[in-house]
Amino acid sequence: MSGSEHPFGIDFGGTGIKGAPVDLEAGDFAGQREKIKTPQPATPAAVADVFRELIERFPVSPAAVGVTVPAVVRHGVVQSAANIDESWVGTDADALFTEALGRDVHVVNDADAAGLAEATYGAARGVNGLVIVTTLGTGIGSALIHDGVLVPNSELGHLEIDGHDAESRAANSAREAEDLSWEEWAERLTTYYRTVEKLFSPDLLVVGGGVSKHFEEYAPLIRIDTEIVPATLLNKAGIVGAALVAARA
Repeated sequence: MSGSEHPFGIDFGGTGIKGAPVDLEAGDFAGQREKIKTPQPATPAAVADVFRELIERFPVSPAAVGVTVPAVVRHGVVQSAANIDESWVGTDADALFTEALGRDVHVVNDADAAGLAEATYGAARGVNGLVIVTTLGTGIGSALIHDGVLVPNSELGHLEIDGHDAESRAANSAREAEDLSWEEWAERLTTYYRTVEKLFSPDLLVVGGGVSKHFEEYAPLIRIDTEIVPATLLNKAGIVGAALVAARA
């Protein structure tokens, strides 16, 4: 497969928009990753312009494009806007970006994209049954993958635990804001993951997000029955997962 035939992945974040063609055989970039600052305000139209600029840095291609967004996405339509401009709610992002780029575009929740990448190429590759991938960052993103098939929009960071939105207590941002020790944070993660265990009985838990590089500091302190492992694709997961969604669609 030549470079121009690889599906393209775009990871749309709060500060940067990153993209690269993806080799689906290898589960890795098929070319140099490019990054452009996220426009402010990051309205759908402004973001579409940046996507166009990003795509133009690569050879012309008919291949599909996958895009991550930090929101609930149903059938290409954005349903929530916790961390993005409110004008996204109700936007048919698949249609908007397909028209803007002149290529087939499919939008997916950012945690779902990362989870699918980990299940296909990373820490959960070859695992049967239910895998739950959680990204511990500003909030808690989640992805449910059963026998390699994504169950989208799980939003397990918003489970209510002890009267709190789970991510407000257990996300990495809470650890930093409250200056929690690894032990104190692991106590909160134990409460969180025990709730997830009770509800879903997963076969494997995968922990992503930037703090996964400190996995050995806190993971051994989390007291749960389910096997828990760190994500392996790290900051490539969003782009790779988005391209995979686009290719499968």
